[in-house]
Amino acid sequence: MTAIKMKPLGSGRVRPTRTPFLESLTRSMIILCTCLAVILSSIAICDGHWLLADGQMYGLWHLCTVEARGGTGPGAVVPEAGAPPNCTTRLSAAGMGGLEVGMGLCRSLTSLAVVGAIFGLELLVMSQVGWDQDSGRRWTLGSALVLVAFALSVSGMLVFVILLHSLASPLGFTLTFWCQFTAVFLFFLNGTAARHIHHIVLPPAGGPGKC
Repeated sequence: MTAIKMKPLGSGRVRPTRTPFLESLTRSMIILCTCLAVILSSIAICDGHWLLADGQMYGLWHLCTVEARGGTGPGAVVPEAGAPPNCTTRLSAAGMGGLEVGMGLCRSLTSLAVVGAIFGLELLVMSQVGWDQDSGRRWTLGSALVLVAFALSVSGMLVFVILLHSLASPLGFTLTFWCQFTAVFLFFLNGTAARHIHHIVLPPAGGPGKC
C-alpha cells in the first residue's frame, strides 16, 4: 500500500536551478565593465586626437597644427590668440611616409574592435535571459568576441605607436589615447574573466552547479 502512494522522483514540476548570488554579481560586473570599455573606445575613436608633439596633434582622422613652427621668418604662420587649430584630413602633410595608410589601418582595426565588442556585449546580455544550454553557448561566444575586440584594439594601438615612435612620449599622449588604453585593458580583463567564470562550477543550494 505504501509503495502505491509513493511518486517517482522524476515526476512533478522540477524547480529551476538558481544561480548563486556571487556568480550573478560577477557576470553583471563583467557586462557592466564591457559596456564601459565600449563607451571609452568609442569616445577615443570618434575624437581620434591621440598624440601632441612638435606643435602638431596627430590623430586617426585629422592632423592639426596647434602652434606655429618656424619662428618669425617670412614663411611662418602665427595663429591668432584663441583661434582654433588648423586641421586637415591629409595626413600625408606631416611629411612622414606611410602615415595616411597606417592611420587607415589603425582606424579599421579599432573600429572593427568596437563593432565586435558590441556584438559580444549583446550576446553576454542575452545569455542572462534564460538558463539553458543555448545561454551557455551565447556566453562563450560573447566572451570570445570580447577577446577578439581586445586583439583588434591592441593591434590598432601598436600600429599608431609604431608609426609615430619617433615623436611618441608618455606626456605627449592625450586623454583620449589613455581612454583607448583603458578600454583595451578592460576588453582583455573582461574577456578572460568571462571565459574563466564559464568553467567554474559554483554549486547552488540543492543541486549541481552550472558551468
